[in-house]
Amino acid sequence: MTVQDEPRRGRRPPAFTIPDSPASSRASSPAPDLKLDEKYEGNGYDSAPGQHSSDVYDVTLPKWRAAIRRKIVERVQVESKVVAKIQDMVRRPWLDVYFVYTSLAGSHTFFMIMLPITSRALVIVLAAGVYLSSVLKDLFCAPRPFAPPVVRLTIGTFHLEYGFPSTHATNSVSIALFFFTIAYQVAYTPDPSIPALISPAAFNTITGLLIFYTFSIVFGRIYTGMHSFTDCVMGTILGAGIWWGHTSFPGLPLALSASNPLAVSLSTLGLGQFVGADQWVLHLGAGLGTGAIVDNWCRSAGWDVPLILIPICLLAVNQHPQPVDDCPCFEDAIAFGSVVLGAQLGLWSRFKFGTHLPVPSIMPGSGWARVLVIFVWRIVAKSTLHLVLPPTFRLLSKAFRLPNRRFYTPATEYKNVPSEFHVGEDGTIELHAIPSVIDLPSSAGVIEETGGIGSGTSGRSHQTGEKGEKVNGKAAHNEEEDRHYEKDEVKHYDADVLTKVTVYAGIAYLACEGLPWLFHWLGWGVNSSVRI
Repeated sequence: MTVQDEPRRGRRPPAFTIPDSPASSRASSPAPDLKLDEKYEGNGYDSAPGQHSSDVYDVTLPKWRAAIRRKIVERVQVESKVVAKIQDMVRRPWLDVYFVYTSLAGSHTFFMIMLPITSRALVIVLAAGVYLSSVLKDLFCAPRPFAPPVVRLTIGTFHLEYGFPSTHATNSVSIALFFFTIAYQVAYTPDPSIPALISPAAFNTITGLLIFYTFSIVFGRIYTGMHSFTDCVMGTILGAGIWWGHTSFPGLPLALSASNPLAVSLSTLGLGQFVGADQWVLHLGAGLGTGAIVDNWCRSAGWDVPLILIPICLLAVNQHPQPVDDCPCFEDAIAFGSVVLGAQLGLWSRFKFGTHLPVPSIMPGSGWARVLVIFVWRIVAKSTLHLVLPPTFRLLSKAFRLPNRRFYTPATEYKNVPSEFHVGEDGTIELHAIPSVIDLPSSAGVIEETGGIGSGTSGRSHQTGEKGEKVNGKAAHNEEEDRHYEKDEVKHYDADVLTKVTVYAGIAYLACEGLPWLFHWLGWGVNSSVRI
């Protein structure tokens, strides 16, 4: 990547990109009525998510979803011009680098990587954000800002998702509020006899950093042309709402004199409470505390915990809205939702079977053993389920109609799911690369889109090679990758859905409870920092 001279104000800087990411592994299956797009063929029409003709969505979606989508698209059309003007004024090569790469810190992929060192509460907050934002994305199938007039800077495969709302904004706001409440509670303890863990100055510094982080993520989505203002506002509201519903934060105390007109007015509405005869206090931002309620239930209840949580998870998967386009939102929602299921079942089993551990010791090698066991679990569980589920589905389909999502091939239409293992050219048995590793955004490239995406003009993108050379047109892949994509036809299989639920729930359970207990029993010791 090369840093180019700063452009003159009012002009967009030259292309900023590095090698493009591989093509999506999600096969494109035609949604209903896509033949309505035929009149656009040959005119540079790009069928990215949300970019089909409006007739496709009006015919395919229920009337209420189509009506809301039209309103959102109207806002996107107006705001695309505003975003383009902002880009004209503020874009600089170094800002391109900053906002593109800091966007990774607000992605669900980043938080999946950080799961081993996060808390159970944070996992649930993030999972709720990913799931609910993906529900809204697939519910309304709204496009991202149109390019042109905007120049869209993207990394990885985020551009394959719908635009409304911004998952980045949802995640960044909820995580900032999450850490803000922790910092506040350790800086200002309710009991004066308990010393604070951090000083007010440190709390102010942390608050400033969290505000800067949130601004970088949310404004960065507008700067890079990936989201409209409406997308970011809705994502911000969603993230704040998720945090508020989950947290048990008592709130920031607002104290007024009992005779203050505002205190009198709010007290008549049932808000706040009088402390003594001369003071009224309102706690701003007090949470509902549903997270603590669910955790306490998992700790104290019996077999009703798995009997309720598992059907809820499967119902959430089954009832996820059907999109018009082949959008990856659904798979992300499955992954995070299943992680929450595994974590909560782990909490339940810890208290149900008495597997909660004393203060663990840290032993060298336990971390690598944990990774190895989870790696083996993923391979074995996925391979086994791919072998067992398709014939099971075919047998059940003879008795009743099984649910099936659009773009997912039912078991009655294929013989088997490709194995995790394959025979190499030299006759040796090889293991397919793990998608969750090879598809990380850190190894992907940045694409600058300047046309084609919903613009009615020919699409054009630029990439810059590792040595700084510029490549126009399609993504730059090595010859081995090109042969792979030409030779292998990748499709969605219905067995993949239940497989993903089981695999990710199992990973969370192993990381939370199974492996810590096993290593403690073996006398290996565990690192307490990895328990969520």
